[in-house]
Parts: sequence; C-alpha cells; structure tokens
Amino acid sequence: MVARVEVLPAAESDMEAINAIYNHYVPTSDCTMETELVSLESRLVWFYEHRDRYPMLVARFEEEVVGWASLSKHRARAAYRFTAEDAVYVREDCRSKGVGTALLTTLVDEGREQGLHSIVAVINAEHTASLGLHRKVGFQDVALIKEAGYKFGRWIDIRFMQLML
Repeated sequence: MVARVEVLPAAESDMEAINAIYNHYVPTSDCTMETELVSLESRLVWFYEHRDRYPMLVARFEEEVVGWASLSKHRARAAYRFTAEDAVYVREDCRSKGVGTALLTTLVDEGREQGLHSIVAVINAEHTASLGLHRKVGFQDVALIKEAGYKFGRWIDIRFMQLML
C-alpha cells in the first residue's frame, strides 16, 4: 500500500472521514484520552481554527481517506508558539502498512517549512506501534508522566516524545 498512498492537505470535504477514523478509537482504544465522540460540527470548528496556522493532512488510498495527521498548538502562551503537538490516526484496517509513516514524515516536513522549532508527541506509554512510529521518524523520549490519564477503568501513563527541527 505504501507506494500508492498519497498524502495531501486536508480539505473541509475530508472532515467526515477524519472524524469517522478518530471516533472509531474513542470508545475502543486508549490511544486517545477522549471519552466522548466528536461531532462533525466540532470537527469543522477544529478544521477552521487550525487550517491557517497548522498543517492537517490526509492519506488517500484508491480515493479513500485511510489516515490523517495534524499539528496543533502545544500550549496557549505565546512563548510556546514554535512548538507544536502532533496527532496521527490511521484507519484500523490500514494499520501497519506505512500510512502512519507517510503521514508523520510529511507532517514533520510541513512543520519545518512553517518555521517550527520542535514537535511534541503525547502517547500512551503502552502503545508500542505509535512509539515505534515516532522513533522511526526521529522523535526521542523526553518524559514519562505516570498515571496522567484514566480511561476504561485504569490509569494510563503518558510518554512525551520530541523531535527538534
């Protein structure tokens, strides 16, 4: 699949597919700390708030959105404006096929082009696939926050990783 995945800027017309991919994981996985499904209206607001400052990408395979990635504001204060936080989600039936690598590699390139200084990843410390993806692209472990999240009746450690651009 990797050779035929096309990574493009996300468009408003992609928000339904992006939301479907994300919402699949909300009730089924602790890869997101979200506990409530995200409405399409909220996703559209997110799109319009991000599109001028932070890249949002989709991976297409045979005209279908099979994954997405974005950068977002890391912290609200102005001094943090050169650091962004990444998100990468791949449709469940397309995982382990290079989609995440294609998305994250392109996202890092976009961050460099926008003059960012670093990208931070906030990942469930048990999610070896996501940790491995980020390490493959050059992210390094910088912190472990013990029991930072609580989902599905258990405490979840969160690993912070960072890539200096």
